[in-house]
Amino acid sequence: MLLALDIGNSDITVGLWKDNQWKHVWRISSRPDLPELYYGVKLRDYFYESGTVVDLVETIVLSSVVPAMTDKMKNVSRTLFEKEPIVLGPKVYAALPMKILNPFEIGSDLVANAAAAYFKYKQTAIVVDFGTALTFTTVNATGEILGVSIAPGLKTAIKALSQNTAKLFDVPLEIPASALGRNTITAIQSGILIGYEGLVNNMVAKIKAELQEPCRVIATGGLSSVITPLQRLFDSVEPNLTLDGLCLIGRHINS
Repeated sequence: MLLALDIGNSDITVGLWKDNQWKHVWRISSRPDLPELYYGVKLRDYFYESGTVVDLVETIVLSSVVPAMTDKMKNVSRTLFEKEPIVLGPKVYAALPMKILNPFEIGSDLVANAAAAYFKYKQTAIVVDFGTALTFTTVNATGEILGVSIAPGLKTAIKALSQNTAKLFDVPLEIPASALGRNTITAIQSGILIGYEGLVNNMVAKIKAELQEPCRVIATGGLSSVITPLQRLFDSVEPNLTLDGLCLIGRHINS
């Protein structure tokens, strides 16, 4: 079994790979202020509730964009699973059949996305990741990451607006019936969700124009299915693409 840990700014996504599929995918809030014991107990409980024996984990692959969480989860891996995790970074990148753009600067989650696209499809691809940030990662057929674009994610943008109005609003991630907002909630929904539809369409079109070659467009991230009109833009929607990349990297390193 392989355990993938994707540590983001909002959540830690935990994937357990067995028999060529993700048997379990769990989420834990990413809270640097909490002790590593908290995360160890959460993971142990998930394994217990699913009837999975921790000793069966053979490989652990870890991606983190939250430095304060990295050592905590490394220690959890050592204590709970008695395994040293493969931590994505420049040393690991050097062992991949890929060319990583700015290896000391690029987010490891973006590398995992690019690796998944490269290993799975071996063609130029644009990965659109709807997470805390909205990212566009472009990788070519030889595994070279050509570039990255970053914008605030949907929840990040909505939170920024709703928390800075005179009154606090809980804004659902739902596309409004009209672009003409009739109240604060529908106005924010219109500006963000309908606006982001245009943002994503325009970014993908601009990237394709620069590439001047056929490419696959892949959507991933927990919010990848929220803006339904965008579905026709994507060749595939793969919510677990980042985990797929971690799994494929781990298997390559151990091969």
